[in-house]
Amino acid sequence: MVTIPEYYAGKNVLITGATGFMGKVLLEKLLRSCPGVKSVYVMVRSKAGQSPQTRITEMINCKLFEKVQEEQPDFAEKIIAVSSDLVLPELDLSKDDQSILAEKIHVVFHCAATIRFNEALKDAMQLNVLATQKMLALAHRMKHLEVFLHVSTAYANCNRELIEEVVYPPAVDYRKLIDSLDWMDDELVSALTPKLLGERPNTYTYTKALAEYMVQQEAGDLNVAIIRPSIVGASWKEPFPGWIDNFNGPSGIFIAAGKGILRTMRASNDAVADLVPVDVVINATVAAAWYSGSQTHSRPRNLLVYNCTTGGINPFHWGEVEHHVISTFKRNPLEQAFRRPNVNLTSNHLINQYWIAVSHKAPAFLYDLYLRLIGREPRMMKTITRLHKAMMVLEYFTSHSWVWNNDNLSMLMAQLSLEDKKVFNFDVRQLHWAEYMENYCMGTKKYVLNEELSGLPAARKHLNKLRNIRYTFNTVLVVLIWRVFIARSQMARNIWYFVVSLCFKFLSYFRASSTMR
Repeated sequence: MVTIPEYYAGKNVLITGATGFMGKVLLEKLLRSCPGVKSVYVMVRSKAGQSPQTRITEMINCKLFEKVQEEQPDFAEKIIAVSSDLVLPELDLSKDDQSILAEKIHVVFHCAATIRFNEALKDAMQLNVLATQKMLALAHRMKHLEVFLHVSTAYANCNRELIEEVVYPPAVDYRKLIDSLDWMDDELVSALTPKLLGERPNTYTYTKALAEYMVQQEAGDLNVAIIRPSIVGASWKEPFPGWIDNFNGPSGIFIAAGKGILRTMRASNDAVADLVPVDVVINATVAAAWYSGSQTHSRPRNLLVYNCTTGGINPFHWGEVEHHVISTFKRNPLEQAFRRPNVNLTSNHLINQYWIAVSHKAPAFLYDLYLRLIGREPRMMKTITRLHKAMMVLEYFTSHSWVWNNDNLSMLMAQLSLEDKKVFNFDVRQLHWAEYMENYCMGTKKYVLNEELSGLPAARKHLNKLRNIRYTFNTVLVVLIWRVFIARSQMARNIWYFVVSLCFKFLSYFRASSTMR
């Protein structure tokens, strides 16, 4: 078999979702590690008055593309922006663009999807199912297409404890559901949604499962593969450690913990945190397309599904995540932290609600009251409300564990040459979690919050100030409560005077011993 760079040499690749987190990394990886690729077409819609080409030009000027810029100064010439909107009829492609794509494309990476967990069912169906259906229809017209790779999620079948690398049939026929949603109003759809979801926690996982089945049913003679990443996090190694550019998923939670805003979270310390670095997912994705595309004469009978997860290979738990996040942000604090980082994980709902009231809402209310008194607009309660919404969305995933079969992923790794295993590494057995989590946290500081490392001394000084304030407040509070208690009890007064006299004796002894020296 040819190597991965050899396979992509001279080929035209089409990517949807190229402006998203994974799409950017996929685009950069293809251009940098497969320098022979002919062109990469990216389907992008106009947004905020910006044309697709303008959006792509701005996107490739970020730090992510610095390495490929150094190695291949003219890499941008290979990127061709195609104006498209996946929710509109015929993907909103012009006739000319449809013809060009049909004539030229060899490989399709369909990454586009809505990742909002609480999206309305109609909207989630439009973006995750119907858009995929339109992409398949377009793929059927491509004369030289070798592989169509669909990016799904490992949680598409989270209603199962054991998830094999197969497509599971849904309880509802997706065709009938699409027809029904056409005539239903939003109120009726909202009432019906919980029954449709069943044991799944949200519309995201439900529609991604429907999309998988639809791909299997409508692929026809297309060569199709599906990759299922779990919780995609910051980069492990490529193009550099810790790259992340958004607040989605765990990143926002890590930042909230580092800022001292998040103090409690409902999660099981022993539940597996199935984080997978984005470069691991992209390397596996590029390799999966290579394997399916190069097997034209001996194609597997069944559609290949790859569970791209870490829990069964190199497990890491939410309790460990909390430890590494807090320790990293104590050593390398975020600027202008609200409180010192400290998070309590609990699986008990009542205990979690108590800590939310004591550690989240009460301090936020007092801080907003202080802001009002000095004439500034209160903001902390709004921040806490947004944080709680994000936490509620993640609760299901931080409180459960799953077992994913990874046989196909292991098979794919075994097919790689020694050089490809180095360049397109997705062997998570080599992943050192403590180092990765530190890079991840530092990545949120540098690339999401845009904080310079030169500001660390000031941030550490601010954190020490917060520690002193906390100690002072706790001491005053204990003394006040104790004094109130003393006023009511002779025994308490006796204990108080005994403790104070011991303290004075200790101080006198310490001074005397110091003088003798």
